[in-house]
Amino acid sequence: MKTQFDNELEERLVRYCKIDTQADEKSTTAPSTAIQFDLLNLLVEELKEIGAQDVQLTDYGAVLATIPATIETSAPVIGFLAHVDTAPAFHASGVKPIVHRNYDGGEIVLPDDPTQVLSPKQSPYLANKIGDDIVTASGTTLLGADDKAGVAIIMTMARHLLAHPEIPHGALRIGFTPDEEIGRGVHKNLPADLGAKFAYTLDGADLGEIVYETFSADKATVRIQGVSTHPGDAKDKLVNALHLAAKIIDTLPHVTLTPETTSGRQGFIHIYQMSGTAAEAEMNFILRDFEMENLEAQGRLIQQVCDTIQATEPRARITCTITAQYRNMRYWLEKDMRPVELARAACRQAGVEPFSIPIRGGTDGSRLTEMGVPTPNIFTGMKNIHGPLEYNSVQDMGRATEVCIQLAQLWGKEAD
Repeated sequence: MKTQFDNELEERLVRYCKIDTQADEKSTTAPSTAIQFDLLNLLVEELKEIGAQDVQLTDYGAVLATIPATIETSAPVIGFLAHVDTAPAFHASGVKPIVHRNYDGGEIVLPDDPTQVLSPKQSPYLANKIGDDIVTASGTTLLGADDKAGVAIIMTMARHLLAHPEIPHGALRIGFTPDEEIGRGVHKNLPADLGAKFAYTLDGADLGEIVYETFSADKATVRIQGVSTHPGDAKDKLVNALHLAAKIIDTLPHVTLTPETTSGRQGFIHIYQMSGTAAEAEMNFILRDFEMENLEAQGRLIQQVCDTIQATEPRARITCTITAQYRNMRYWLEKDMRPVELARAACRQAGVEPFSIPIRGGTDGSRLTEMGVPTPNIFTGMKNIHGPLEYNSVQDMGRATEVCIQLAQLWGKEAD
């Protein structure tokens, strides 16, 4: 369904996606990559141009701004957030967005790598987008709609509300964060600096999706110190760290408890990176589950496997460090479902039927909720994220923009 915002959203998405903002987990800076400032600084200028107030770029790399209230109200301040970074999982430099207008329901062959074919058979959601304008990359990079679609939606909403002060709403806060893809999107100062009582991230998928239940997440880092020596004189001396790493992987579950063997409410242990030499190696795992007791059990399992392999080779040193990343926002939102209920009402006012399912991932809203700012997640239309077949419907973004505008008005009627 076409909306009045489609042209602006398309222009913004294409323009933002061309800017490389890939995060780097190994970096210790904030943001993790200087290239994220290319988009952050642009957003500062665009917010000022459309008349937003209190526009700032924080020292930790978040862009914040205010859309002033247009009515006298005791309503709480509401935030809208999206992240500017793209995932380090796939190539993100030189993105060439392509708009496939009035999608006809067939296969979309991506020109820079014709082996990359977006098909409704493999992507059933696409089959429901006939007539929509579909944005993809060219085949050799991800698109970056995760989460530049969210950025485009919020910017379009902000411009529209600022241009139409006759629309009644309370004070709104805008936030664009770096490094969400590597789990650092919510700095400890962000809740106070945002100054919102409730917020929403625009970082979701299917049309009508309102998310209030996410994974809880930890990271496990396993380091192996072997014994290095010349391989020509290694008998009874060499302790190969890579062999021990392989044993750890082989001992962990393979046919259960991995991403490729789980779905729905099942959690997993996922090794996503391994590096090293015969002398020393490092393995990085993510642990995911909807329930804390299961997440804690995953951490204990990795530790037990490391202890077992350590016992087979006392000359080596194996350490396992578990780091908390984010928690299921449901734990807090189920105590006050008003943000979810109003989002659903806004969907219906915009002619969109809302639904909620647990998402097998997390958002900046997971951390914000845990830190005291209940923050459900709203759909943007992004699909097949983190890979070359990523795509987004411009019309889904248009409906999300309409939902946000309705949501701002509904909150304006709420008493704090």
